[in-house]
Amino acid sequence: MKRHVSARSHLGLALLACLSTATAAMAQQEAPPMQVGTITLERQAVPRIVTLPGRAVAYQQVDIRPRVGGVVEEILYTPGADLSVGDPLFRIDDASYRASVAAAQSDLATAQANLPVAQSAKDRAEQLAGRGYTEAEVDSARASLAEAQATLDAAQAALDYAQTELSWTTITSPIEGVAEVASVSVGDLVTSGQSDALTTVTRLDPIEVEMLEASARMLELRQEIASGTLEQNPELEARLLLETGAVYEGTGRLVSPGNTVSTTTGTFTVRFRFDNPDRMILPGMFLRGEITVGTINAFLVPQRAAERSNSGALTVYVVGADGTSEQVTLNEMGAYENAWIVPSGLDDGAQLIVDGLKSMQPGLPVSPVAVEIDENGLTQDLPAAAASDSGN
Repeated sequence: MKRHVSARSHLGLALLACLSTATAAMAQQEAPPMQVGTITLERQAVPRIVTLPGRAVAYQQVDIRPRVGGVVEEILYTPGADLSVGDPLFRIDDASYRASVAAAQSDLATAQANLPVAQSAKDRAEQLAGRGYTEAEVDSARASLAEAQATLDAAQAALDYAQTELSWTTITSPIEGVAEVASVSVGDLVTSGQSDALTTVTRLDPIEVEMLEASARMLELRQEIASGTLEQNPELEARLLLETGAVYEGTGRLVSPGNTVSTTTGTFTVRFRFDNPDRMILPGMFLRGEITVGTINAFLVPQRAAERSNSGALTVYVVGADGTSEQVTLNEMGAYENAWIVPSGLDDGAQLIVDGLKSMQPGLPVSPVAVEIDENGLTQDLPAAAASDSGN
């Protein structure tokens, strides 16, 4: 009797399980398709942008050192003030150099006075050659004239150099820019060619930025250009992101593409020049550069609509031909704004699901609703007319 009841119990449980499964299947079939927000994907020309770390360097920078020795008599500039080429910076005691100029002028005057005497002696010796002057005496007169001319030339050169040294006692700026605080004071003794600079003059406008790029990525970009995937811009331009995250106004022009790769880091240096009228960028600042290499004909997939698989590939959901969700795996080529750049794996006009992704599964019946994604990454339903055009 107990065995008979146990068998009936097991039969009842089996029947209940079958009824429960059938009821769940019927409920799923009878449930309306889930409404999901979608956007229509179309190929478009997408800028290919690479982001590189960079450091600002001065366009021109000069360490000021004395070319003559002496005591510093006066500092003639204001630190931080604008300087033009030739503006005075320091004045060195010039008493000894003025004396050298005076001595050189005296030597020059003596040489100038002796030259006509030697010239007359030479002319007289040539006129009386063979009539009181031997050939040796004529040659001697000619040599004396040449020596007097050489002495005059040497005296003139000595005067020029003495005047040049005198001019060096006033140290001027060789470039336009701004000078730092002087490292010497009035009364300090300086020497010609000393290793310590008196000050440093830096030109801040324009400014240059050195950016580091991996050689491996350079090879990838060249392969994309060679295959026709990437259409290269005729001229490379860059924009800067400051340390605060703000975008610097203005674009940079390529100065040097870099010709050598570091054996330790595997990178090469690319240099761009930027206008810097407000002197916002200073030498030594660390920045990020965004270089627009060219354009790619690709899809822009919003980042909010994609997930990363364990392999690193992107997975998205699209509306399939049978009205159910279909999972697609994609490979991206970087990002542009808030979207992934996807060159292949999708069809023009594909409806990408951007809402309801938390409960999304492959093969789930869906009812697409055309939406748009605003600048804050939120979805908004499109007006009826726009939704109709998007569907067409």
